[in-house]
Amino acid sequence: MPKAYVIVDMDVTDPERYAAEYVPRSGPAVEAAGGRFLARGGEVTVLEGDVQPNRTVVIEFDSVDAAKAWYGSPAYQEAKAAREGAAVGTFIVVEGV
Repeated sequence: MPKAYVIVDMDVTDPERYAAEYVPRSGPAVEAAGGRFLARGGEVTVLEGDVQPNRTVVIEFDSVDAAKAWYGSPAYQEAKAAREGAAVGTFIVVEGV
């Protein structure tokens, strides 16, 4: 079964609240679901196109089903609620090869 990758573009509007309330919850939620961060907010360079990415995160899971289970898990839903008012994001999951 191919791995799956969750790709996030996060627009952080309140960095202090994001760091204090979301980050301490999101990392453990990913780890508890068997996920692994591959990129977490590093420098982004646009090679082609007009996209203006914000904070980019890439998380690897064993499968699309595992990624979806993480996103819907109570632990991640708690983290998601904690980031309300501090950031908004676009989350996609793509199946690997």
